[in-house]
Amino acid sequence: MASSLRHSKRSGPLGLALALLLTSAGPGPVFVPAAHAQVPGDNRNALPSLGDSVSADVSVSAERRLGDRIMRDIRRDPDYLDDPVLLDYLQEMWAELIDASAARGNLPAELKERFAWELFLVRDRTVNAFALPGGYVGVHLGLIAMTVAPAELASVLAHELSHVTQRHIARSFGAGKQATLVGLAGLILGVLAASRSPEAANALITGGQAVSAQGQLNFSRDMEREADRVGFNVLTGAGYAPGGMASMFEKLAQASRLNDSQNFPYLRTHPLGSERIGEARSRLGVEAGAPVPRPLMYALMQARARVLMDTREAALQRVQEFGSARAVSDAATPADKLGALYSGALASILRRDFGRAETALAQARPLVADDPAAARVLDLLALQNLIARGDAAGATAALDALRRLPGAGDSRALMLAQAQAALLPAATDAERSAAAGRLQTWVAVRRDDALAWG
Repeated sequence: MASSLRHSKRSGPLGLALALLLTSAGPGPVFVPAAHAQVPGDNRNALPSLGDSVSADVSVSAERRLGDRIMRDIRRDPDYLDDPVLLDYLQEMWAELIDASAARGNLPAELKERFAWELFLVRDRTVNAFALPGGYVGVHLGLIAMTVAPAELASVLAHELSHVTQRHIARSFGAGKQATLVGLAGLILGVLAASRSPEAANALITGGQAVSAQGQLNFSRDMEREADRVGFNVLTGAGYAPGGMASMFEKLAQASRLNDSQNFPYLRTHPLGSERIGEARSRLGVEAGAPVPRPLMYALMQARARVLMDTREAALQRVQEFGSARAVSDAATPADKLGALYSGALASILRRDFGRAETALAQARPLVADDPAAARVLDLLALQNLIARGDAAGATAALDALRRLPGAGDSRALMLAQAQAALLPAATDAERSAAAGRLQTWVAVRRDDALAWG
């Protein structure tokens, strides 16, 4: 469903093909009957006024159905990544932003109830994030790897969240409602083809009705400014450093002055003009120079993203060198050292170099002695190492220790690790029964968790 979901150097980001679909294919002719009755509680025009007209056909439920349909295709792509460790962390950040948005009155009850509000990961080195219909937001691993603090990543998520809560996608549908059913069907097929071929994406852009679709690729300037303003208030309302948005803008602005070799697709779908950067700076006032902190936990998430975004053998070897003793000794801060050691350990596990992974983990443990949350993430990686090498007894002991830690019992990552450990040949029947029971309870509530079902 995405152009260039692969982590190889292919042209055109995931956001390109999706944005062509989002901003040109109005759901009315495809997913909404030509004559439909008013749904109780379905407020079709509950949008903040920006002076834009909104198609009366774009209901909240229709937008959600369109998002669900797009996500069905995305989930089948090999670079749709369900990594429970990264997702547990991001979902916590996402929940804080959603709560802050609701507290500010940006999130009507109908929207909060009907939309999915789901983050998903894309195994791609490029710096990108994008909002889909129905409350789905995609995050490229390259974005996590490039940001150095939670507030920077949260500023991007708050911006994308605001595109959803202000229903900017519905407004874009309204602008494209003149499309015919045949044209829309052709466009959707083109986007699906683009997910496997960058040449198909280029043909889609240059041929037929896609010429007009390309003109609608970006949100309007008014929508971008509104997402900046609303997103900044959401960011600070959730307790994140206000300097995170300015810091992120500065990085993107610097990238826009360079030849980014298509590594910054976010700049093409969210162009940064001097006016937007100036407005972001002015919101900070006297706090403009405040540093953006980088906690140990984020160093771990950044390191994990850097490894998982490119798992080819040559890339993993480079990461192992980055995590070598000499490189770690030259690191400027404890966060840098921890990130290097974690990435080296994870790369070693993926290369089945278990002894080297254990060495890196042992070197990293003193760095997280005063940070229980970061220590849990490190312990999870140690558990992953034990499972990968087939050590059932060691994995059981590590699981028991992790479950006794505060805040670890309900972790999805730990539940899935327990299931993996139960599949080891030396696991006992009692361990398999316990893992199966926990999974059954989980999927009874979360029926769309494909990884848990698998």
